[in-house]
This record gives sequence, structure tokens and C-alpha cells, in this order.
Amino acid sequence: MKLILDFFPILLFFGAYKLADIYTATGVLMAATVLQMGIIYALDRKLQAMQKATLVLILLFGTLTLVLHDDRFIKWKPTVLYGAMAIALAVALWALKKNFLKMLLGSQLQLPDRIWGRLNVAWIGYCLFMAAINGYVAAYFTTEAWVNFKLWGYVFPIVFLVAQGLYISPHLKGDDKPAS
Repeated sequence: MKLILDFFPILLFFGAYKLADIYTATGVLMAATVLQMGIIYALDRKLQAMQKATLVLILLFGTLTLVLHDDRFIKWKPTVLYGAMAIALAVALWALKKNFLKMLLGSQLQLPDRIWGRLNVAWIGYCLFMAAINGYVAAYFTTEAWVNFKLWGYVFPIVFLVAQGLYISPHLKGDDKPAS
């Protein structure tokens, strides 16, 4: 169900664009994201910082898109989000000497510190890559090509997460207790 919930807004956005236009799709994306966050909040009784940031940016850039009737705002939202994530992770790691990934996931995954450090750097690189590729498609391709990229571009996070899983699996500290 979580996977469906994650893809719910982008699928509705894509469908609304194909049936109408970018402005209708933007309104649908805004409404679907509010609904998505409401469901997540109802299930978990909280929203993660990333979920809050996504909601705020979708509402802000969506509103600008609709009020100014300029699709550039919604097209650049992912670049801003990924760029901000990369900056936040980098500043935390190199200036504040904090590993946000470990702080967020350390209770769920037991990994050596050097692996957490590498994962953090990988996430910085991934976010920079996603910011750059979205910016490139937004700047140099049609709106239709960008909308298609938004849907089919989900292959990038899937590949990244699978690669990350393969990388960390040998380093996971399990409950290796001797058999009695």
C-alpha cells in the first residue's frame, strides 16, 4: 500500500496532464499531495521533514504555476527540492559533522560509521544528479517531454535504492546470536 501511496500523486498528475493540460495536472498534483500527506499522517501520526518539504514546495510552486499561468515553476520544483536536499546533507556532513541519514535511519539499520558516511555522500551525489537532470529536461525539452520524464524518471530512484540495498547488505549488523 505504501508504494501505491508514494506514486499516487505523480500518477494522477500524469493522467490529468494527458487528459487536460499542465495547469489542470498541477491542481490535481496539489490536491493529491495534500490527500497523500493526510493519509500518511492518519496512519503514522506524523510527517517526516522530507514529506513536509515536499508538500510545501508542491503547494508553493503549484500556486505560482497556477496564479502566474507559467509552467516553469512546477517544472523546476524537483530541481529545487533535490538541490536543497543535497545542500542540507552536505552542510550537515562537512560543516556540522552530522550524518542526517544515520540520524534518520540509524535506529532501523545497524551499519558501520564508514558505511553511513559513504551512503551520505552517495545521497548527496544522487540528489545533485536528480537536480541536474530535472533542470536539464525542464530547460531544454517540451512540457510534454518533462511530464513523461517525471513518470518514467522514477527508474532513477528505483535503481539507486536497489544499488544502495546491494551495497549495504553485506554490512548490516544482524541479530547473529549463536544457536542454542
